[in-house]
Amino acid sequence: MYAYDDYEPKDNEFLKNVKGCATYTEIKEWIKSEYGLKASSLYVAQIKDKCGLEKRLNYNMDNEKSRVPKCPPEKEKAIMAAFKCFNMV
Repeated sequence: MYAYDDYEPKDNEFLKNVKGCATYTEIKEWIKSEYGLKASSLYVAQIKDKCGLEKRLNYNMDNEKSRVPKCPPEKEKAIMAAFKCFNMV
């Protein structure tokens, strides 16, 4: 015998320990709306590296050594806040 229960949680507490996964676009849009900053995918990838998060393969990479800009501290702070918002860290 089965019973149907229409349960809706009151908050996101049940997701507290579940690791999330947001797209680069979602992360960048969240940063733009919350901080008014434009974060590039490169900066998001750099901070993912710092946190040990998995990244997708980038097909645009050259084999040549080129200067890669480093993520500024204010954008790193915003990206980390986005990761926390999306339960990625």
